[in-house]
Amino acid sequence: MTLLVTIDTDPTFEPKHALPLPERLIAGSPSFKTWAQDESRGETVKTGIWEATPGESHSIKGTTFEFCHILSGLVEIEEKGGETKTYRAGDSFVMKPGFVGVWRTIETVRKIYVCVYE
Repeated sequence: MTLLVTIDTDPTFEPKHALPLPERLIAGSPSFKTWAQDESRGETVKTGIWEATPGESHSIKGTTFEFCHILSGLVEIEEKGGETKTYRAGDSFVMKPGFVGVWRTIETVRKIYVCVYE
């Protein structure tokens, strides 16, 4: 087992397909693809690639910490009671535990994610 993991930003294996939960969907008909690439610390740290098509949904992190690095596309993230921020290719951000807001995919987005679950 190696302790150095390269994240493949253009994976060739089949992703896991998903849709937003009906209670989280706000607008559009977004769909999601996840290429999980690594798990550590008893599956409490997960990394990989995630992609979403245009649409709008509620984002609720609960106890999850998530680092994101945008590879392509355009999103707007509006924190409840806060401002709206725009992210595009090359941008990175963190959604901390307790984050609640709206995720708007303007152009199909692909990102690297690192999630830490409690």
